[in-house]
Amino acid sequence: MTKLSNIRNFSIVAHIDHGKSTLADRLIQLTGTVAARDMKEQLLDAMDIERERGITIKANTVRIEYPAQDGETYTLNLIDTPGHVDFGYEVSRSMRAVEGSLLVVDASQGVEAQTLANVYQAIDADHEIVPVLNKVDLPAADIARVSEQIEDVIGIDASDAIQISAKTGLGIPDVLEAIVKRLPAPKGDRDAPLKAMLVDSYYDAYLGVVVIIRVIDGVIKKGDKIRMMKTGGLYSVDNVGVFRPKMEEFAELGPGEIGYLNAQIKQVRDTRVGDTITHERKGCESALPGFKPSIPVVFCGLFPVDAADFEDMRDAIEKLALNDASFTFEMETSAALGFGFRCGFLGLLHLEVIRDRIEREYNIELITTAPSVVYKIFMRDGSEQELHNPADMPDPAGIDHIEEPRIKATILVPDEYLGDVLKLCQDRRGIQLDLTYAGSRAMVVYDLPLNEVVFDFYDRLKSVTKGYASFDYQMLGYREDALVKMSVLVNDEPVDALSMMVHRDRAEMRGRAMCEKLKELIPRHMFKIPIQAAIGGRVIARETLAAMRKDVTAKCYGGDASRKRKLLDKQKAGKKKMRQFGKVEIPQQAFINALKMDS
Repeated sequence: MTKLSNIRNFSIVAHIDHGKSTLADRLIQLTGTVAARDMKEQLLDAMDIERERGITIKANTVRIEYPAQDGETYTLNLIDTPGHVDFGYEVSRSMRAVEGSLLVVDASQGVEAQTLANVYQAIDADHEIVPVLNKVDLPAADIARVSEQIEDVIGIDASDAIQISAKTGLGIPDVLEAIVKRLPAPKGDRDAPLKAMLVDSYYDAYLGVVVIIRVIDGVIKKGDKIRMMKTGGLYSVDNVGVFRPKMEEFAELGPGEIGYLNAQIKQVRDTRVGDTITHERKGCESALPGFKPSIPVVFCGLFPVDAADFEDMRDAIEKLALNDASFTFEMETSAALGFGFRCGFLGLLHLEVIRDRIEREYNIELITTAPSVVYKIFMRDGSEQELHNPADMPDPAGIDHIEEPRIKATILVPDEYLGDVLKLCQDRRGIQLDLTYAGSRAMVVYDLPLNEVVFDFYDRLKSVTKGYASFDYQMLGYREDALVKMSVLVNDEPVDALSMMVHRDRAEMRGRAMCEKLKELIPRHMFKIPIQAAIGGRVIARETLAAMRKDVTAKCYGGDASRKRKLLDKQKAGKKKMRQFGKVEIPQQAFINALKMDS
């Protein structure tokens, strides 16, 4: 049993690629938590896709024993968090389970947009923050400038920031000492009724649902009868333990400790993130405040390429939703694509990761429809409704106005690329809110429509700034604008999977681009095919795909021209009839490529 005063719970926060996972590796290595032969890079990133992309997606916990210089042995519970804006929900959850944070800043790149976003989450959670300057061994490192940036931009005293290189291991002992000396011990009462917070849960094929908990008050041990306060579920605890990154069973978990429990929970749906766990008999009076539920901002349809995979896909999606509380889904059907799901995500990277995981872990090929956001439609009769899928748009005659979600985007960019960034934001219907300088870098704050950002804003931003800009956003609310639904017709048949919401001023440009793209992607048929983009009944763009022809006049040699004419007219009539009854086959690949809007 560990004394409360000897426990330290902390998370590592930073911008993408500033070295969180590498620092976690060094802390694990230096304290001998993992045997040298089991040590590997980014030890806590367990998913294939995390290792492949070199990013952290799930926040992971590990317990480290550290004999400090003052002779005491401390128990450190570390949570390594993601850096991307799409996984900000993972970060905010992890923050609530710990008391302090190590803020890692790259000594060559300085403070980036995501550094700010993650630090504000730590400040909101009332954390003690220790600044750490990483990569000080790089020739481009500028410690004085970055320390000044931390003070100017974030407002944290950086005079005693710890200088380290997580790659080489320089300065890691100082980090361990600072954790023990500068971060607070958790508070808690061992004799009070059990109160534990459910931080996360995931599905394990052998154990069922594994629940990660942070004990606030009381003690939990094997054989206890527990109750989830939000869902009301009653369970009997099979075992409790901690992660060193592998699971290790313990007799009990006391106040301030972070660990896991197994209790024959069958479905992850029964474990709500942020729920309070207490004893069935002598429970605690009030539940913990929990987390505010995450609000998905990007929606798209996921359909199996092979309709027979639908049931497998439903299983896959349910299992993923188990341990990703920010992913939502509901069933939908489409005339072109059959049965599938309408899914909600926190951003495009989140969408890509979920899609990749379904394709990889469950071997199901998917089609993804165009990402869209949720619009609010106000009808003339005073009612309002939410529109998730542009194909479900009500009759425009009855619509009074449409509101779209707006975001507040913070972009940090070196001075020389500022003009390009301002132009990009203006092109995307942005409204400039603020422009300030931190050293030689500009901090631009824009009010942007979310549907312009979801497509490819991040990619465009990276390309116009050669990768130097960093970007973070938060939701602002809804605002009215001139939005219309653009539908795509192939051979006069609407293709619902390709319909999208666009701004009236942009509709023609978008429509023309879509028609040109489809003309290249749809294979030629025996009859000519018109491809049109329309708003309501008005066609705004058209391309015609020429027919394949058989040379019917080959056997006419010499003689009257009217003989040839007669054969050609006969062929023409046949093609006209074919066009009336013919079905246009649009290959799956064409859908996928048409939905990748380049510019």
